Amino acid sequence: METVFTCSIDDGHPSDMKTAELLHKHGLRGTFFVPIRNCEGDQVLADAGIRELGRHFEIGSHTMDHRYLKKVDIWHAYHQISDGKARLEDILGVRVNGFCYPGGRYTNRDVELVRACGFTYARTTMNLRFDAGRLPYEMPTTLQLYPHDRAVYLRNFAGSGEWVQRLEGLRLALSREDWIQRLYTMFDHACHHGGIFHLWGHSKQFDELNAWEEIDSFFAHVAARIPFQNRLTNEQLAVRTHYLSSPALAKSA
Repeated sequence: METVFTCSIDDGHPSDMKTAELLHKHGLRGTFFVPIRNCEGDQVLADAGIRELGRHFEIGSHTMDHRYLKKVDIWHAYHQISDGKARLEDILGVRVNGFCYPGGRYTNRDVELVRACGFTYARTTMNLRFDAGRLPYEMPTTLQLYPHDRAVYLRNFAGSGEWVQRLEGLRLALSREDWIQRLYTMFDHACHHGGIFHLWGHSKQFDELNAWEEIDSFFAHVAARIPFQNRLTNEQLAVRTHYLSSPALAKSA
């Protein structure tokens, strides 16, 4: 299998414009999961910023208010999912097909609500995977771009399941203490063995870490290794790996 690269950024913070600038600079595709508001008080892109971001990248929904769905009742969860989608579609003027569970906190009930609301795929925060999983509404990731210590990876591995599929990712993550070395090690493993490298993160954290130079260098490294046809949005990855139909992609083809 040829190596595929995809990147997804959560929470719709104004710093997303900087991440988008670096992705665009290196000819990489990506997906930004945007809530309309953030109940935790963080800034969210205004409508004009969302539209600007959507000119070059896929925009997915992250609920109306960045609510952890697992913590609310079914009607509240439904409105968070449905209203967030409807509001984004009003802003963008196009169908929104992708969804991401805030905080990775969700139940089977929420998976069914996402499906019922008309999304075609959804992304989780399960990490350490070099594939797109078996379920289009529970797509995993490879690595969060953040300096987690080894204990975080061990806890996540123990609590998230799919241990066989994630064991090699865990070994690689634990083999490097420095988070930038970990990033390159896991990406180069995907390039050598073939598979999917799904990077995700939060632009606000990139800003707080002052990691823009490191991200710029890594994106240049990705662009040198991954052919253009294998640089995908999350939706394109879902369509390719789960054989889904996509009205938005069909319209743009």
